Amino acid sequence: MKSTKIYPFLLLLFFASYSFAQGLTEKLQGSWKAQTKMDGKEVTRLLMVSGDFFSLTDYATEDGDFIATRGGSLTANNGKMDILLEFNTLDSTLVMKREAFKVKMGKKGLQVKSDFLGSNTWQKVKSNIKSPLQNPWLFSGRERNGEMSRRTGESPRKTMKILTDTHFQWIAYNTETGKFFGTGGGTYTAEDGVYTENIEFFSRDKSRVGAALKFQFEVKGDDWHHKGKSSKGDPMYEIWSARKLNN
Repeated sequence: MKSTKIYPFLLLLFFASYSFAQGLTEKLQGSWKAQTKMDGKEVTRLLMVSGDFFSLTDYATEDGDFIATRGGSLTANNGKMDILLEFNTLDSTLVMKREAFKVKMGKKGLQVKSDFLGSNTWQKVKSNIKSPLQNPWLFSGRERNGEMSRRTGESPRKTMKILTDTHFQWIAYNTETGKFFGTGGGTYTAEDGVYTENIEFFSRDKSRVGAALKFQFEVKGDDWHHKGKSSKGDPMYEIWSARKLNN
């Protein structure tokens, strides 16, 4: 008789623990912002979490001057976060290194104290929009001369896009060498087959900040088909594939 009384309690405890772990992961999804000062300038710290991946980017609030970015994969469980850095413009020796730390969510916002990410309190960027493109994506194909060439996610040379419900960021990097090639991001909309990027920071060319770029999009299974014109005005057709932890 005792076992029949204890079993429901243990089952309830298990599901409560599981629900807490899942709840933390879900609560982290989206865009978070913090304001700070660096060298006398107002700086925006944009933390984006989408699926099992994240990025943290610092840029000048006034003109979008790019400062730094870092990010990679994450797991969240019981108030703790474990991250694996895939890119870090501040210290490439940390690429493919792990760190575990506690996170706290409360009335003040999301509080993080991390050696890799620093210490800040972020506020959630509120949105009621459910974007069809909210996901981490890996560049996986491009049309050239009428033929589509595909790339697997196994290569250390990666171009990833992280999209929350409100923000986007692309990052090009190499996990094997730690080399960083470039990044850009900002807000976006994805409605009625039209994807519009509003650039808020761009590491290669600050003059692009403030530009709005429109493309056609369609999601087919795990692939995002992305069509439009490149920055040079040439026709462009790319495919991005939904990213999982194993690629």
